[in-house]
Amino acid sequence: MASEPDRRRAVMRFALAALYIAAGFAHLAVPDKFLAIAPSWVPFPIEVILVTGVCEIAGSIALLTTPLRWWAGVALALYALCVWPANIKHALEGIDVPPIPNSWLYHGPRLVLQPVLIWWALYCADVIAWPWRRQRG
Repeated sequence: MASEPDRRRAVMRFALAALYIAAGFAHLAVPDKFLAIAPSWVPFPIEVILVTGVCEIAGSIALLTTPLRWWAGVALALYALCVWPANIKHALEGIDVPPIPNSWLYHGPRLVLQPVLIWWALYCADVIAWPWRRQRG
């Protein structure tokens, strides 16, 4: 029978995979909306947006597999770190990207929760155990 931390990680893993699959398909379906928030220093921005969509979908699938889980967690955590500049630009420049609200009620929590997404990917992939350490038996 699975332990509580194992069940918690499994639920978190499926939720994160669902979030990234949805985001990945959004990147592929409407890349122009993401183009508006891409920082100007990103080379080939439309291609980068399409590749990130594929990476989000691939990372989601890999996160659900045992052999690739650890690597997927690391990759999705790094991905969340790398897209932070786009989220910052989106917030600071007040760029309208419907249906996302152009409000600090959205942007504030979004920016603050980015480290949570990074932690979430690492935790549910069993890269880290913090804050719930495993008890030694």
